[in-house]
Amino acid sequence: MPQQTPPRSIDQVLAEARAGASPVEPEALPAAIARGAHVFDVRSAVTREPEGHIPGAVVVERLVLEWRLDPQGAWRMPGGPGYDDEVVVVCNEGYHSSLAARDLRALGFHRATDLRGGFRAYAAAGLPVAAEPDRYVD
Repeated sequence: MPQQTPPRSIDQVLAEARAGASPVEPEALPAAIARGAHVFDVRSAVTREPEGHIPGAVVVERLVLEWRLDPQGAWRMPGGPGYDDEVVVVCNEGYHSSLAARDLRALGFHRATDLRGGFRAYAAAGLPVAAEPDRYVD
């Protein structure tokens, strides 16, 4: 019989997911993209479409993120990151992306992290927002 995990709050789960990771500050994201970081926007279309897109980010549905990035997987996206590449996950406010980055680190992407405060913090900082995504992977 599998060992039962003791109950935890989502705050505890998030704290564990963020432990040891260094989130990217919104103002630092353009420089990360310029140096070759892979940025993945996992927001749903219902928030992406009206709010806009980060130039240089690739839209990947959260549901398939691990399958599209896994270097060993049959469903890997063309040009996806390697295990040693910098990977930054973006969501609305930086919660969902922390969990996604944790899952990518579990796959071996040891430099996977997320954007502190998510897209909304990025936009609030007055950083460039595009009407359309640069790339969409389904």
